[in-house]
Amino acid sequence: MNNEIVYGERRIAYAVEFCGRKTLEISVMPNCAVQVKAPQGASLDTIADRVKKKAAWIVEKQDWFAKFPKAPPPKQYLGGETHLYLGRRYRLKIEKGDCREVKIDGGFIRVVAKDLQPESIKKLLDEWLRDKARIHFEKIFEKCVKKYASSNAPRLQIRDMKTRWGSLSKGGILTLNIKLIAAAKECIEYVVVHELCHLKYANHDNGFYRLLETRMPDWQRRKQKLENMQT
Repeated sequence: MNNEIVYGERRIAYAVEFCGRKTLEISVMPNCAVQVKAPQGASLDTIADRVKKKAAWIVEKQDWFAKFPKAPPPKQYLGGETHLYLGRRYRLKIEKGDCREVKIDGGFIRVVAKDLQPESIKKLLDEWLRDKARIHFEKIFEKCVKKYASSNAPRLQIRDMKTRWGSLSKGGILTLNIKLIAAAKECIEYVVVHELCHLKYANHDNGFYRLLETRMPDWQRRKQKLENMQT
């Protein structure tokens, strides 16, 4: 559900999602979109009042995100094109062969396939990235859970997410965005630790950030590195 308020000369559009939570949460995404998660039954007037009260903060966050370069154009999956993998940029090297294979070869991601059409290369590369994401995410997740949440560990889920790097559900599922496989491991670890802090603090209040600061003193550097990443 899309709505809008006026703040000075700015119009702030925001999307509302009603869910089974007790409190209202307002988030500003890296693409400057504003998302509101509200309890079932909350009135639109009440939500609008809360957004108005947070308008100065919303504008500040939007202006901060707007300073960063825009997202690059979609990948074409052609030879020589660059792709990020675990924080390092590799060139795509495409070769025709009887087997289907993807592997790191020096500064290249080498793809061997019978069908060299971009759609086929994308499918093969996506499969490889999913496998790698599962391996690396599980290792990082297990390390962080052992350190911070061994008694009430959530379950790990990996999927494609449009606006978030990670989330933690009330049902105990920690979801990581598969696109994180492009990021450096320290950035993936930041997302996991961030979500594990939500086991104790559901919202981004002072207690949450104190806990995050204790567990990861350089979290802001990692967060900025992640937000500056362009695939």
